[in-house]
Amino acid sequence: MANRAVSAATLGTALEWFDFTLYGAVAATILPKLFFPAMEPTSALLASLATFSVGLAARPLGAIICGYFGDKIGRRNLMLGTVSVMGITSVLMGLLPTYAQIGVYAPILLVILRILQGFALGGESTGGQLMALEHAPASRRGRYSGIIGMCAPLSQILANAVLLSLSAFMTQESFESYGWRIPFVASFILVLVGIYIRVKVSETPAFVEMKKTSASKAGRPLRDAFRLHYKTIIRMMLFFCGPTALFYLAVVFTLSYLTNTLGVPKQTGFKLLMIANACAIAGSIAGGIVSDKIGRKRALLIASAATFVIALCYFPALETRNFAVMAIAMGLFMAFTQVQTGIQPVAFAEVFPTNVRYTGSALAFTGASLFAGGPAPVVATWLVKQGNGSPWGLVALVAALNILSFVMIAIGPETKGNDLNRVDTDFGDNDQYAGVAPTEKRASV
Repeated sequence: MANRAVSAATLGTALEWFDFTLYGAVAATILPKLFFPAMEPTSALLASLATFSVGLAARPLGAIICGYFGDKIGRRNLMLGTVSVMGITSVLMGLLPTYAQIGVYAPILLVILRILQGFALGGESTGGQLMALEHAPASRRGRYSGIIGMCAPLSQILANAVLLSLSAFMTQESFESYGWRIPFVASFILVLVGIYIRVKVSETPAFVEMKKTSASKAGRPLRDAFRLHYKTIIRMMLFFCGPTALFYLAVVFTLSYLTNTLGVPKQTGFKLLMIANACAIAGSIAGGIVSDKIGRKRALLIASAATFVIALCYFPALETRNFAVMAIAMGLFMAFTQVQTGIQPVAFAEVFPTNVRYTGSALAFTGASLFAGGPAPVVATWLVKQGNGSPWGLVALVAALNILSFVMIAIGPETKGNDLNRVDTDFGDNDQYAGVAPTEKRASV
């Protein structure tokens, strides 16, 4: 069941990230012309990237609602619901009329669909992680975490491979007219496969055990997460602001920077992103394996320090316009960023008790996307424009994000070996908790 759970989580999450990633790629290249043609090019690009950010902004709402029900009714049921919503919104996005056809209603509908897509992903990401890790043997949680962490770069490879193939075999006019729509509509078939796989997975042992305690009746996941674990939520969110911002800078902004600022051909940009994401997959798996050996904290600190050094050279390397140099820089940058992302699922799962694990993890994960991941491409575009094409303002931003992550990792505890079956038992002294035994009102078990 553990292997089935990690397979279901990995494949299902990768399929959902495929849809989400696909939008990020076309937002940087195609959508400015189709949905914001009345604006000048830079403003249109900023507006298009802002719609990408809207999807990320909706993720905390999905995290709150799905986290609450995930901690109340179980991980498995929520995972089936989120993947269904993702599939429907993707199909509708592929069929959406453009600005030339329905005017201002086109970008409005685009934003609505992005909100629904972000809501679904906000609940899905954490649910998939917990489904796998709460089934995993304690000695192999890091390895399972690394496999789950590779979903985002894997989806990047799939999405960019599809777009690259379509753009190679279609004229520019045909690709901009209907070619970009094909993967959105076709992805619904893949989502059906994800639903089928998840139906075969049972509820997690940790949640089943939690349902036997007073926490399942007396606890309120959202309230208890904020009341008892708000410091942990904030610390984990600030830690992940660095990796998530750097990931979106690499996969969303870098493509725009290469093609629009440096004049690199679009197909070359797609190839570079595919190479970088292949390195990211290796980094994610390696990070998970290493964290099982030396601990989550030490592995994260090493990866964060390495990312900081590479980040200082990243944009100057891109400016060489040499394919090999750009590929090495992007590959190393993504690999060490993804080492941290590969450890994130297990680090988040181990730091929270079962009764608030879905809620706490989802709030920290999506909070990082809201405050750092979503705005990152927009802020990066603005900084480059303000610097008249110079990337040094952006380099300073990347360095600051790395330092923030490093500090949050350093002040946190080591979580390797924590018991995933532990629950909170301090539910307050309200009358509705009168049936809870006094010995069960301690903060932790």
